[in-house]
Amino acid sequence: MERQTTVHVTETDIELDDGRRLHVYDTGGDDRLAVVWHHGTPNLGTPPVPLFETADELGIRWVSLDRPAYGTSTPLRGRDFASTAGDVRQLADALGVDRFATMGHSGGGPNALACGALLPDRVVAVVSVSGPAPYGSDGLDWFAGMAPAGQAALRAATHGRQAYEHHLETSTEEDVGFTPGDEEALGGDWSWFLDVVRPAIEQGPEGLIADELANAGPWGFDPASIVAPVLILHGGRDRMVPSSHGEWLARCCPTAELWLRPDDGHITVMNAGADALRWIREQMPEIPCAQGV
Repeated sequence: MERQTTVHVTETDIELDDGRRLHVYDTGGDDRLAVVWHHGTPNLGTPPVPLFETADELGIRWVSLDRPAYGTSTPLRGRDFASTAGDVRQLADALGVDRFATMGHSGGGPNALACGALLPDRVVAVVSVSGPAPYGSDGLDWFAGMAPAGQAALRAATHGRQAYEHHLETSTEEDVGFTPGDEEALGGDWSWFLDVVRPAIEQGPEGLIADELANAGPWGFDPASIVAPVLILHGGRDRMVPSSHGEWLARCCPTAELWLRPDDGHITVMNAGADALRWIREQMPEIPCAQGV
């Protein structure tokens, strides 16, 4: 019998200690394992609908947020990935969530890793999908293998806000690095990405600028300090964030496991997202799955 899954996402704003507003998404379920989702760049924070059915089967509760300057979340000038961990701590406190896993795609990857490093008493597992390594990492040619549009944007970001804003105003490069498989996925199962990218772009560039400056600047934490289990998931054909970044992160993090999918690109690697959720579930077997699963 085909299983029908209906998941309701509650959206709300919470006020942070510094007076900022953070827009939050929550599928609910106090008895479920919470997974905090970190969106890519530029996206809104709605959790990944194509993974809802698997999450429901595994007894997983999605919690997510619009990073500052996305959606209705208050901008935070000069934010880095470490600041995300502080926001997530307050978010978890507001929702009454003690321990949780964290998962991020693309630009969300470093934010997920930040939570693992800076909230060691709260985070039980970390998944980074298609995420970049820190700029200036020893032994990594950070730009090697990037598509022209992404490489030009990030090179500009390394020179600061003014240079990056100038790049946004003048760049005509269109090759962002999607593979044919990525394009097909965006027209099919992963068309959900368009639902979170388009409104983020329409809102204006502030969230994008903040994300890219964070990518090209100091992270505010050391990924090697993460003590929770870490899963690095990356596609071998990724030209937006080349797989060398994922391999570097896997070598850097003592608790990391690398799933390198040689035929996947930046989007199609999310087809392994359901397996990544199962991996998360294995880290917390004491929390029961949904009944009947």
